[in-house]
Amino acid sequence: MTFLALIGHVFNFVAPALGVALLLWSLPRLWPKAKAGRWTARKELLGLSVLGVVVLLAGLIVFGRDAKMATYAALVLAQGSLVWWVRGR
Repeated sequence: MTFLALIGHVFNFVAPALGVALLLWSLPRLWPKAKAGRWTARKELLGLSVLGVVVLLAGLIVFGRDAKMATYAALVLAQGSLVWWVRGR
């Protein structure tokens, strides 16, 4: 495997975590009455991204392969719970 292929595989592995993190981070900012979070915007996005990658790695270890729907469900549940906690809902 070449280095560029490795980079492509790693990016494709973390892309769901980064995509969901970006959506969950940006959507509350579109509502005019949304409460400010407990964390700064940068810390919130970083926390969501790191949590998402950790959940994907845990799913890879538990199931032995990538792209299981249970892993993606756990990803959405974990990141959604973090946003809920940070936003104080």
